[in-house]
Amino acid sequence: MRPSPQSLLRSPLLPLWLLVALLPFGRSAELGTLLCLIGMLVAWWRDAAAELKRPSVRLLLSLLVCYIGAAALSSFTAVAPGKSWGTVLAVLRYLPLGLYACYVLRGEQRAHGFYFAVAIVIGFWTLDAWMQMLTGWSLRGHAEPERISGLFGADDPKLGPTLAVLSPFVLWAARQRWGLRGLIIAFVLLLGPVMLSGSRSAWIAFGLVTLVFIAREAGSLARFLVVCAGCVAVLLAAGGVAWKTSSRFDARMQRTLMVLSGNERGINEAMTGRLDIWRTGLAMIEAHPFLGVGVRGFRYAYPQYAPVNDHFLVAENCGEGEGACHPHQLVLEILTETGLVGALLWLTGVVLACRASRRAGPVGRATAFPVTVSLAAMLFPLNSHLAFYSAWWGLLFAWLLGLWCAVLFAVEKERGDAA
Repeated sequence: MRPSPQSLLRSPLLPLWLLVALLPFGRSAELGTLLCLIGMLVAWWRDAAAELKRPSVRLLLSLLVCYIGAAALSSFTAVAPGKSWGTVLAVLRYLPLGLYACYVLRGEQRAHGFYFAVAIVIGFWTLDAWMQMLTGWSLRGHAEPERISGLFGADDPKLGPTLAVLSPFVLWAARQRWGLRGLIIAFVLLLGPVMLSGSRSAWIAFGLVTLVFIAREAGSLARFLVVCAGCVAVLLAAGGVAWKTSSRFDARMQRTLMVLSGNERGINEAMTGRLDIWRTGLAMIEAHPFLGVGVRGFRYAYPQYAPVNDHFLVAENCGEGEGACHPHQLVLEILTETGLVGALLWLTGVVLACRASRRAGPVGRATAFPVTVSLAAMLFPLNSHLAFYSAWWGLLFAWLLGLWCAVLFAVEKERGDAA
């Protein structure tokens, strides 16, 4: 089912769709969160007891207990208690967001319609990014010298990671609507903006998404290897063209290739100072092993554990004495800010999610496929990441998590409603 603009504006799914549509505009996306809160209050006022019995709601509450609980426990010994407790209060807004998703996503047909609606949004971002690639300008203005930014604006480098994480919606919708040819065209259209976004974490995330879709299409190991070889050839060709024709891609590759220098300084430069951040993060873990330095307390603890001449303490563009904002890596973020207790809660959440996926059966897993791939790309541990407890990336994570819980049992919910 493909939604028309008129049906989308009348649909109860509008708040969820509006949230992702407004992501490039910063805090404007919170309008969708507010509408979800209002919708959830109306739904629960009608029959709260019935909603609590939904398997999707029980799963969501369990996962959010792990996510919010890790933050709350870390706040008791936080280095910046005000910031940590403020973050805990802020992430509580994810509860009505997820509950509203569980309430309105009824049945496979509605879930698929919502996927198409999200794909339209991401497709528009992609076309705007192509316009910026070709002309230097998008609807939000000019691009930076080293990367394109599209609708996110020149001062916000989130286009690449966001496109990579949400690309499964576009790939799935293209495959459903136009078959294998549509899937290939969608992949090529997404590839350009992801590559020229200048985000190497986006390259890894999009590569992971590509591998999952190839495995889904191939059906056998031999075909999988053949298709992978073809994709590698396409990527090499596209990379070669971009390297020769795009100064942005060339600048990013020149920095990336510094990792081959063989010395620590070159590797650290290639990773934009990540080694310094991670080394300081390990010192924090050693000093605060159980509850960490407190959620969102990394930047406040950083000066205490970093060397005196640390780049992030002395560089003018970083703010003198402030330090790095966050660990830039999911596992380190959990361990440094929430400690071993927080890590155990996150692992508990992973186990609960895996068990729920098995319990949902083949139909539930097939319905949730695009969201599952998005979450896998977002949480892939062998990558660098934005902060999962930040206002923006955390909101996108919570949106995907609530959507996943809802669609995993959407068919079961539809049958229960019919009964």
